[in-house]
Amino acid sequence: MPDSLSLTAPALSPAAPRGAMCTDCGLSRMALAPRCGTACQFTVPDYPASEDAVHGAPSQDAHFGHHIAMHRAVLTPPAPGAQWTGITTALAADLLERGTVTAVLTLAPAPDDPFRPVPVIVTDPADMAQVRGMRMGYAPILALLEPAMAQGHTRIALIGIPCQVHALRAIEADLGLDRLYVIGTPCSDNTTTENFHAFLARLTDTPERVTYLEFRADYRVEMRFDDGAVRLIPFLKLPLSDLPPDFFPMTCRTCTDYTNRLADITVGYMGGDGQQWLIVRNARGEEMLTGLGDRIVLAPQTSGGKRAAAVKGFAANTARAAGGLPLRRMPDWLRPVVAWLQPRIGPRGMEFARARVEMKAVETILHLRRAMPNRMRHMVPDHVWALAAPYGLTPDPDERSASNSRDQPKSP
Repeated sequence: MPDSLSLTAPALSPAAPRGAMCTDCGLSRMALAPRCGTACQFTVPDYPASEDAVHGAPSQDAHFGHHIAMHRAVLTPPAPGAQWTGITTALAADLLERGTVTAVLTLAPAPDDPFRPVPVIVTDPADMAQVRGMRMGYAPILALLEPAMAQGHTRIALIGIPCQVHALRAIEADLGLDRLYVIGTPCSDNTTTENFHAFLARLTDTPERVTYLEFRADYRVEMRFDDGAVRLIPFLKLPLSDLPPDFFPMTCRTCTDYTNRLADITVGYMGGDGQQWLIVRNARGEEMLTGLGDRIVLAPQTSGGKRAAAVKGFAANTARAAGGLPLRRMPDWLRPVVAWLQPRIGPRGMEFARARVEMKAVETILHLRRAMPNRMRHMVPDHVWALAAPYGLTPDPDERSASNSRDQPKSP
């Protein structure tokens, strides 16, 4: 990471201790730290009110939140070194090029570890190329807001995951910014950078040579190495059942916003069917997408297969894990057969995306019931109950507060 004025990593205040359900979004390091108790996604989220405030209307889509359009998309030509084709960084670079914003808050690789995230302020669109790719670990990106504003930036874009964006929206009105653009990425399971390296070591004998890892919608993980080699590993052959119980923190196992409902635009892969997937949520998201012009090629969504069996199987295994029982392991002889069948008859495209969101809803309820039942009434919103209902998970009387009992959004 170069030491330049256009890509800076300011020294941040130490994190205030916030307990086991803190993902260190950065708010606790700011002067607004007292807002953590109400701004955090893992306290008392109110998605209908938040989506209404951000998008001008509450969501009627339980799976994906409020949106005005969804697309499959590719950037042409693809950006060198991008995780997919480079849409996320292209959106931010375009905002800088047009002068719509003067700073982008995002994550760069640490100088000594390409997978360790370092929050940075980017002011030169050319420097967006240096922040491409996936980082794994906690990253207090919101703490960059104060130094960015101290430098005179009042038009800012931020690239963040759901728990970061949720807290950002809660304090947005207090920041006094002239303009804020939020580019969101979906999130499911985060872990520490150290845990991630231990996971890589289970996948390859040369983890130090891995430059890229991506979970793909074709039920395979793609790994790239520094010599250009590529390895594809079917999901079923991943050693997930061998990971320690605390590999993923409780926050990630109980996340109720997989698709980043409060971003202006969400850029991911789940519904892309081999391409990137865009959820355009409001006029500001549409403005960003339009700014890319003919550099981005859009296509309609696809859908195939059935998700019910996959989600039911996941629910059964999660229930066993939440109860401290061993997971049911598939016989080794059957794994290659199922790995061959999954991308052919399993849920694909939008059906795959709905399956993953429903799995997260099921996981949230089962883990909270076991570990933190007192949080159920406040942390589990209506849209999560709606998604879990087809799988026999409905709220007990003491699991739902009166303020969390509105009309449920549709669950197609």
